[in-house]
Amino acid sequence: MLYLCDICKYTDDEALYHLMHNTDLPAEGHAFARELFSGTRSNGESLDALISLHAQNWEMDRMAVVDRNILRLAAFEMTAMEDTPINVVIDEAVEIAKQFSTSESSKFVNGILDKLKTERKKTVPEKKSAHKK
Repeated sequence: MLYLCDICKYTDDEALYHLMHNTDLPAEGHAFARELFSGTRSNGESLDALISLHAQNWEMDRMAVVDRNILRLAAFEMTAMEDTPINVVIDEAVEIAKQFSTSESSKFVNGILDKLKTERKKTVPEKKSAHKK
């Protein structure tokens, strides 16, 4: 959906319509996809600024379209969805890059997201362990 908005200039509603009518996701998958998409789209400028900060020597508009949108989605999930473990977000993003982008994309996505790990620590308070050693 992010790709459709970015490269095909779909509106958010058109992209969401595509999700609802052209995928076989179960209802909970649709809800999660909508949450990720809506959050990423509504925070686009701040996510791009965050990614740009960590993507030294790379401008957003010079990145491969798929990579750029994988990074946006993962950056949103890392910073706004604290229940998802960071390593899971990174692993999923890398796998998507391997499947849908260039042969070097997984390394590129992994490198930038690894630098973004620290952003959750800045925005999400660390949970205290119930057990002390």
